[in-house]
Amino acid sequence: MMQSDGFGFGTQIRKSPYFDATVRWGAKAFSVYNHMYIPRDFGDPEQNFWNLVNDAILCDVAVERQVEITGQDAAKFVQMLTPRDLSKMAAGQCKYVLITNAQGGILNDPILLRLAENHFWISLADSDILLWAQGVAVHSGMDVTICEPDVSPLQLQGPKSGEIMRALFGDSIMDLKYYWLREVDLDGIPLIVSRTGWSSELGYELYLQDGSRGDELWEKIMAAGKPFGLKPGHTSSIRRIEGGMLSYQADADISTNPFELGFDRLVNLDMEAEFIGKAALRRIKDEGVSRKQVGLIFEGDPLSGPNTTFWPVSKDGAAIGKVTSAVYSPRLKQNIALAMVSAEEAVIGATVEVMAATGPARATIVERPFYDPKKTLAAA
Repeated sequence: MMQSDGFGFGTQIRKSPYFDATVRWGAKAFSVYNHMYIPRDFGDPEQNFWNLVNDAILCDVAVERQVEITGQDAAKFVQMLTPRDLSKMAAGQCKYVLITNAQGGILNDPILLRLAENHFWISLADSDILLWAQGVAVHSGMDVTICEPDVSPLQLQGPKSGEIMRALFGDSIMDLKYYWLREVDLDGIPLIVSRTGWSSELGYELYLQDGSRGDELWEKIMAAGKPFGLKPGHTSSIRRIEGGMLSYQADADISTNPFELGFDRLVNLDMEAEFIGKAALRRIKDEGVSRKQVGLIFEGDPLSGPNTTFWPVSKDGAAIGKVTSAVYSPRLKQNIALAMVSAEEAVIGATVEVMAATGPARATIVERPFYDPKKTLAAA
């Protein structure tokens, strides 16, 4: 994490169109994601959480880079990248998908946006799918063009986000359904708006299509949101872990397969379409998995922040897995975590031990997510 006394990893780390605005509005530290700066500190992370769940926050998530796929074979090509059946995906729709390799490992868990019949964006988590997609295309024989467009998303998240969107775009924006998108403009600023986000709360993503207008867009949204308590913020580790949402490179990586995460619904082995990893995923499903993701609640003093290493999980002195994401939830008043453990030990209600940064802690395996399991808030 980079501290505010020297915003400088060098020119190879890119700045978003909102970088200067976030510094002006109080960003104190940054991390790196998809080779870009991402604000990770606007002060107290617990206050950021309460701002999100009670009112609304605006987050610079331009690090969610887009892989744009166009051309006559765009739909067929995109289907080849993911095990999720896209045959009924309409123009204007978004879907959460997994991108898998030939071994069934997860390369990314992006949001896929279908802007038109032959026009897709893959809105990325933290890995280089532009390179993967261009490599896959080389010998595919398909008519596709793949690039990274000038597109930079913001996330407007929280229960007041709908009212702020109404203030910005008028009543018609309230018709936008969960996981659908719309092309709009704000005083001539070209945008794609979707009802999506990484918070498990009501929220929107605003995809700026002209990077030169980032500062202007940020200020317009903050001004419209002021009467509703809008604050600048960062994606909340507390809220996303409460919601059981994955952080790629933490809770999943190239060696993780969808079935270990309980993502069977995102894998359609019966569809006619071929996709990369189909044979491997069929074999994994038939053989069963050796480990599974679980939720944990664990004892001890409230964690002062998220884990920065993978904490060992053991039972009766034997190693059974690792904690991938952990945080203290001030709402649940518990330390909560996502963990990957051996399948035979993934028993709801079982007691295990976590070797946390503060020392060993007794933990109980519980269902995920920890809060609002039906996502009634986000889909409202």
